[in-house]
Amino acid sequence: MEPVMAVAIGMLYAAAIFLMLRRSIVKLVIGLMLLSNAANLLIFTSAGMIRGAPPLIPEGLPAPPGAVADPLPQAVVLTAIVIAFGVLAFAVVLIRRAYEIVKADDLDKMKETDT
Repeated sequence: MEPVMAVAIGMLYAAAIFLMLRRSIVKLVIGLMLLSNAANLLIFTSAGMIRGAPPLIPEGLPAPPGAVADPLPQAVVLTAIVIAFGVLAFAVVLIRRAYEIVKADDLDKMKETDT
């Protein structure tokens, strides 16, 4: 399963970089979104693709019985998802405002308005 995930993550990174190198600011933001999703999948995959029980220790036992899921990568990815959503919301508002002023989606045309 890990090799399939590695290929999928590589394709997400490649698509994200390709979109971020385009001249359209909307494609730049979509690439940024793909980049954050690829990073989240990379964290999950590097933590191990093992199905396990919740990491709860029953009363009277020193350790959980059997294999348990690691909660740290899940917490990191959950935090990264919230941060990525905030960045995406800010970028969408910024794009909308820039389009209202410049009337263009092209980054080169936006450079011409610099003073």
